[in-house]
Amino acid sequence: MLISASEITKFNNEKCILDHVSFSIEENDKIALIGVNGTGKSTFLKILAGIETYEGKMIKKNGLRISYLAQTDQFDESHTIMEAVSAHVDALKEFEAKSILTKLKMDDFDKVISTCSGGQRKRVALAIALLQPCDLLILDEPTNHLDSDMIEWLEKYLIKMNKALLMVTHDRYFLERITHKILEIDRTKIYEYQANYSAFLQLKEEREQQALANERKRNAFLRTELEWIRSNAQARSTKSKERIARFEKLSSIEKIKSEGSVDMISLSTRLGKKTIEMIDLSMSMNQHELFSDFSYHLKRNDRIGIVGENGCGKSTLLNLIAGDLLPDSGKIEIGETVKIGYFRQHSTVLDADMIVKDFILSICSELKTNEGVLSAKTMMERFLFDSHLQYSRIGYLSGGEQRRLYLLSILMTAPNVLLLDEPTNDLDITTLNILEDYLDHFDGAVMVVSHDRYFLDRCCDYTLAFENKKINYYSGSYSDYEEKRQKNELEEKKTTLSYSEIKKQKRLMQPYLSSKDKKELENMESVITELEDKIKKIDEEMSQTSDYEKINELSKQRSETEMLIEEKNERWIELLEIEEQILKMKNM
Repeated sequence: MLISASEITKFNNEKCILDHVSFSIEENDKIALIGVNGTGKSTFLKILAGIETYEGKMIKKNGLRISYLAQTDQFDESHTIMEAVSAHVDALKEFEAKSILTKLKMDDFDKVISTCSGGQRKRVALAIALLQPCDLLILDEPTNHLDSDMIEWLEKYLIKMNKALLMVTHDRYFLERITHKILEIDRTKIYEYQANYSAFLQLKEEREQQALANERKRNAFLRTELEWIRSNAQARSTKSKERIARFEKLSSIEKIKSEGSVDMISLSTRLGKKTIEMIDLSMSMNQHELFSDFSYHLKRNDRIGIVGENGCGKSTLLNLIAGDLLPDSGKIEIGETVKIGYFRQHSTVLDADMIVKDFILSICSELKTNEGVLSAKTMMERFLFDSHLQYSRIGYLSGGEQRRLYLLSILMTAPNVLLLDEPTNDLDITTLNILEDYLDHFDGAVMVVSHDRYFLDRCCDYTLAFENKKINYYSGSYSDYEEKRQKNELEEKKTTLSYSEIKKQKRLMQPYLSSKDKKELENMESVITELEDKIKKIDEEMSQTSDYEKINELSKQRSETEMLIEEKNERWIELLEIEEQILKMKNM
């Protein structure tokens, strides 16, 4: 047991976040924390990390080491990337630090933090969290600002990690493959599920159905008791007093309310035949070519997913369409009826000092919909901004609530072409599910930049992929694109191979584990554990000696052992992938 907590209560100003909740975290737990934006997920993580205070009892394992990735970083702006990492991580881990930073595509180690983008800073912070020795790793939205390749690498890293993990993430594929336990914050309470994401959905539905059934029974009992009390108002027997007390106790229990969810409305203006046509577009940034000779005619009901590595020009393409930038060459023709709604990756338009209600009223006081005319107040309530939140300053809202407010502000302009740049960042899963349903019924065109594989599969019918400074068009979802991309890579290899080499390549591509491989996979975890124990012993020896030659010898042994651990980890991931492929083939 790493942490055992009971009767934990937490208030943020007057708002109750946690109300006498209990939970535990075991060694090697892989836990996801789920809840609607504003329920206190980040606050919960900060409590465990020792940053926020609380009421109640929490017992932690002696010497418990926690590594915490926050949503916002606090770096020395003058430091280089490597200096920022070294400030938090043992200098003896430099080799490992460079390896992880390279995996996260932050290999310019001398780049100054002040010149890094928000996404780059997040990746440096993630590297630090992964490098710090710990028993419990806490990650708040770790997949934000990571491209698909990095997400897949992080996914494999966390799967094979032999430490406890607690994370908040909206990436549902990530949740499905990594976690085996879910904690849900719902109306100040915590519910625990021994399940991955898909099993959690089923168990959650069963719990809510049972709770509603119990509520119906309670209401039926209260109706019966109320009739009895009214008909026996003069009764003064002990039994009658006990019955009245039982009635009052049950009456005081708060009624179960259906969970709040964003109520999306199809808001759009009519889109004519001419939409948006991109003709021979070429674009460079800072003398670096992003793409060239790109042409595409957006169709009225297109659902386009845009994918590619970080920095390849995905957001730049949306900025060109929105008119924020001009292309180096080529042109963009926009139809007269086109009304663009641009959900930017960084919602800088929000003024932290502005009142939520005033912000929405500055956009629109009422809205004509297929349900009739709706007031701004009604729209805010449909987006889960109750009367209390409507009069709050935007700066007091959680990150997810601010993103939801920003989304409402975009939709209230009734666009017929939606440009969405990383819309899943900081939105809770409930809001994402409803946004996905909204896009299903949206009467217009949608272009989405996202690294959320589930969201792309769910919403997009076509893919624009940034590949080798070109934008290539693929029919199908993200998973379809990935399959075609891998096939194309294989075809390219085939053209340079002889017939015998092709046969050998096909044979090698068939997933297979020999008996030796199986034994190696079975023992790999214990082998890595032994190597990690060896590093601990070396560290102890180094701390107990002042002999310079001895320290040099131990340091060399440590570096060699770390390199061996890295090799074993890579081999472990390789064997796990083969095992997974074999299982998939058996189930086909």
